Amino acid sequence: MIQTATPATVPPAAPPAPDARHSPALKRAQRDRRRALLLLSPGVLWMLLFMVLPLLMVVYVSFWTQTTFAVSPDLTTASWEQFLGSSTYLSSIWTTLRIWVVVLATTLLIGYPVALFIGLMVRSKTLQTALLVLCVIPFWTSFLIRVIAWRPMLGTEGAINTILMNLGLIDAPLTFLLFSEFSVVVGMTQIYCVFMVGPITFMLARIDPSILEAARDLGAGFGRIFWKIILPLSLPGVVVGAVFVSVMVLGEFATAASLSGRKVNLLGNIIVSQVGSLKWAFAAVAGVVLTVIISFIIGVLLRFVDLRKEV
Repeated sequence: MIQTATPATVPPAAPPAPDARHSPALKRAQRDRRRALLLLSPGVLWMLLFMVLPLLMVVYVSFWTQTTFAVSPDLTTASWEQFLGSSTYLSSIWTTLRIWVVVLATTLLIGYPVALFIGLMVRSKTLQTALLVLCVIPFWTSFLIRVIAWRPMLGTEGAINTILMNLGLIDAPLTFLLFSEFSVVVGMTQIYCVFMVGPITFMLARIDPSILEAARDLGAGFGRIFWKIILPLSLPGVVVGAVFVSVMVLGEFATAASLSGRKVNLLGNIIVSQVGSLKWAFAAVAGVVLTVIISFIIGVLLRFVDLRKEV
């Protein structure tokens, strides 16, 4: 008897794998990417036209040839050599940085306790809002009025000297109060302190009161709670406030011109004076130097905290 071999059963062929290029998930991701690019395009175009392009133009103009009353697009490094080789202009950089450090420190020393009171001690949201509004009331008046208003306060016959002499604390008026670096620091601190108070108050108001209550229940005093909880959680607000204050102080010129009697020469004052003298190339050099300084300082400040994560 001859036995025939039974053919082996062949499993059915597997269905073809779907093309990954046409998967619904990939199509959805591509659609979301196109929508994101469409939403970003107006902002990117705006930044390119009104920030990047003007900055590149300023850098380009800084290499133009500057004559007494005219400027030509012939490229040269003469303006850069004149700026970097002059002790007057280099000293203005150090003066700008010195005043920036002092104003940043004073705004932080004055603004942080105010923000600590508004953000943590005051629990009513309505009262917090009212106190913050009180902080910004000076901004309802002109910037120049707020600057010039310090003159009758700090002058030799001003209110401060008059009060001190009537109290018998001094025999002669204090001359350093006005037309000096001291008056510039006072004016800038008063003007820009609110930019330090606002961000810190916002971060302090976000702290959960139960965290502080738990720390107190565990026996921690206010000092330990401040250094271990309050200060680290408020650090993003400090950085944001420092960025605001730094940008405005480093670019200042009006306060120094009004309160120092032109004795304090900041980079902003150099730019204004050079533009007024039609020395566009030299003003562009000072503008580029100031932009580099501000960019570097902001970059350093933003290294302390990740604002995208914290804020």
